[in-house]
Amino acid sequence: MVELVDETGTPTGQAEKLAAHVAPGRLHRAFSVFLFDADGRMLLQRRADGKYHSPGVLSNACCGHPLIGEEPVVAAARRTREELGFDPALSPAGTVVYHLELAAGMTEREFNHLFVGRIDAACAPDPAEVSEVRFVTPAELAALRPEALSQWFPVVWEAARGALPAELADWR
Repeated sequence: MVELVDETGTPTGQAEKLAAHVAPGRLHRAFSVFLFDADGRMLLQRRADGKYHSPGVLSNACCGHPLIGEEPVVAAARRTREELGFDPALSPAGTVVYHLELAAGMTEREFNHLFVGRIDAACAPDPAEVSEVRFVTPAELAALRPEALSQWFPVVWEAARGALPAELADWR
């Protein structure tokens, strides 16, 4: 289940996760996590081929949906631990609302809470969620073909960039 919200993030109800993603979609709460290593490189994950939408594409370190009533930062830390196998320290990086049409009649209509953090531990990705992790520099990210990335990545990344700490100024 996902928490349905209005354009201000106020809860309006609940829906089954898949139903909220079938076009035309329903606006619901989500989160996106961006992680950086000690060298200032961004962690990207390749979504597992078994994902119900957007399989096999690169995206930010972790994204998902809070449980009903769960604080977004708690959900983001929980899902990062479940997907990547370590506990991140996360800082809020704002919110963004978007509506994207995906393949096969799927859609993303999300009120997305953004978080940034450091990765200072080894990853142990859950293969049901993540098929690959890689660290990239700003130049390496810019060199990726747009279709190699999830459709929501440019939207959430652009919204999060302004909240990066000073030591990640190369990413702004």
